[in-house]
Amino acid sequence: MRNLATRTIGELATEVPGATRLFEKLGIDYCCGGGSSLEAACSSAGLSLEEVSLSLEHAKEIEKQPNPYKDWRQRRLSELISHITTTHHVFTREELARLNPLFDKVCSVHGQNHPELLTIYRSFRALSQELTLHMQKEEQVLFPYVVRMEQEVLAHGTPPNSPFGTVKNPVRMMMKEHDQAGDVLTQIRKGSSNFTVPADGCSSFRSLYQSLAGLEEDLHQHIHLENNLLFPRAIEMEGSAQNCS
Repeated sequence: MRNLATRTIGELATEVPGATRLFEKLGIDYCCGGGSSLEAACSSAGLSLEEVSLSLEHAKEIEKQPNPYKDWRQRRLSELISHITTTHHVFTREELARLNPLFDKVCSVHGQNHPELLTIYRSFRALSQELTLHMQKEEQVLFPYVVRMEQEVLAHGTPPNSPFGTVKNPVRMMMKEHDQAGDVLTQIRKGSSNFTVPADGCSSFRSLYQSLAGLEEDLHQHIHLENNLLFPRAIEMEGSAQNCS
């Protein structure tokens, strides 16, 4: 158990994919907070380190059995990028577009009795704008460079010239924007009392909060794949290639 206690949340989420569901359930931040040790994360969340460690050990045993999870540490970066864009980016864009009119509808009916809805909606609109621009920058600048870098490194061992010096620079900016998105998600969760629908909430109100919770969960997975897998591997690949050239 002590060994697990000193491992970072990001490492555990990466090595035991099933752990992300456990962390999601327990409210442990495994994407933006992936650098914290398991012991520190449990202490911060008021959780028993022993119980969480036992749950992780159980998740490890399950992972030894045939399962649908992909080990993205062993896949090409281009494949991981394709998964992120076709799965998480598509889902995010679709949900952002769908939730805007749903917010309008719920706010028009319940906004007077539940002013917290208007505050949450403002946070959501800010998040929507940030995520839309963020994904655009990834798809048009960072991701194409990483794919091209991987192709050239595998073929020639030399990374291509980039407009931003080193891949560390856009990665640093993307991770900063991830932190900002995480902060807004936290504001939305707190403002909605953990997505608790009030007694007078209608089916649209319930659908709104369920969708926000689903968006949050998917974004956690999305950011985890980038912060803890894609970005570190891209930086390592570029650095190794430069040292060999």
